[in-house]
Amino acid sequence: MTRWQCLVTDRRRLCPGNADFEIGRQRLAAQARWAVEAGIGLIQVRERDLEAAQLATVVHDFVRVSRGSGTRIVVNDRVDVALACGAHGVHLRHDSVAAAAVRTITPSGFLIGRSVHARDDAVQAGPVDYLIAGPVFPTLSKAGAPALLGLDGLTEIVRVAAVPVLGIGGITPEHLAAVAATGAAGIAGIGLFIDAFARGMAIAEL
Repeated sequence: MTRWQCLVTDRRRLCPGNADFEIGRQRLAAQARWAVEAGIGLIQVRERDLEAAQLATVVHDFVRVSRGSGTRIVVNDRVDVALACGAHGVHLRHDSVAAAAVRTITPSGFLIGRSVHARDDAVQAGPVDYLIAGPVFPTLSKAGAPALLGLDGLTEIVRVAAVPVLGIGGITPEHLAAVAATGAAGIAGIGLFIDAFARGMAIAEL
């Protein structure tokens, strides 16, 4: 099994057919508790439709659940919310603010990750701690765009990157060995972890 695991949240897929924020929040918190107990090292809070106050509520829940564990919480693109809530870092979109600029306003040890979709993205990523590269395979969360990397594209990004690279996009348990063979440090995902959480699976069972 690959060494890094990053759970990426999506309450709408976690609670299909239910748009109530409080129900989604409670289900996300339950998923976070499962992830911490399962030893998942990184959780990316990626609830892009939430306004700042609701997002901060979710992030506070995750920070509280992860306290005293080895699980680190990063917030998708919202450096302000990450800092205000005491999260461990931020995960930047591929077209977001420069990582070097984020370094100037964040404390020592603050994690910075970035999404990349091509070799050049990885080369130009800046002073980040890790990259998430994808989509490797077809996926519900990235239907239509950007273009698939495939295993060859992931291998090329791993080759040029100076930091650990995690593959994302359509990854299932059957893909783990092939992703590891690219040299990727691990995997990130939404559906993979929703399925495991729903079944009460330990990560070692993936």
